[in-house]
Amino acid sequence: MAPALGAIHGAIEGVDQHRDRPSGVLRLNTSLGAAQLVLRPLILAYLRRYPGMKVELVTDNALIDIVAGGFDAGFRLAETVPVDMTAVTVIPAIRSIVVGSPAYFEGRVPPRSPSDLKNHTGVRARMASGAVYRWEFEKRGQAVEIDVPGDLTLDDAGLIHEAALEGVGLAYVTEYSVRDDLAAGRLLQVLEDWTPSYPGLQLYYPGRRHAPAKLRAFIDMARAYAKTAA
Repeated sequence: MAPALGAIHGAIEGVDQHRDRPSGVLRLNTSLGAAQLVLRPLILAYLRRYPGMKVELVTDNALIDIVAGGFDAGFRLAETVPVDMTAVTVIPAIRSIVVGSPAYFEGRVPPRSPSDLKNHTGVRARMASGAVYRWEFEKRGQAVEIDVPGDLTLDDAGLIHEAALEGVGLAYVTEYSVRDDLAAGRLLQVLEDWTPSYPGLQLYYPGRRHAPAKLRAFIDMARAYAKTAA
């Protein structure tokens, strides 16, 4: 039965590869943080351009085998993309920054170096492995990792963002995710000179076989978006 199903799937995929118009379901895997970066500019834009398409986006902070998982493609930070995959850079550089609300800073001296964080409260992040993330800093070649003290530990970037807005503590977040809050003054940035950018986000997919029309169209949109994000 399994070989027969495989043959049927292969036949369907073969037909789809020769269609000019994308059709079917595009299955994507990514982390939650990356999903927040690409949902509006890429995935929703893709659905608007191709009304007959469906997209299934699965978020998983653990890096998985997208082929074994039945996914067409995935989004990950450039440094974590498997070497046997073909990759397209979507966002050239990403920067993680430290932010806090004006209410949090009332009566507190803002940190001037990472070592000052021992006197502050952070909203801690738990990774998929179960370990608590140590905030990473770098300046003039000096790299530092800090286990920031705090009473609240979360495993979702959106919740960490919300907690920072509520003044619970400082948060280590992507600059992109809080740009509106920084512009409006709802959050303030500190330690700016200690948080350089790092290699950004890539769309990756198996390169050993011809991509179906639905994926080719998405790759084209990703390349076009990358030019605006550069």
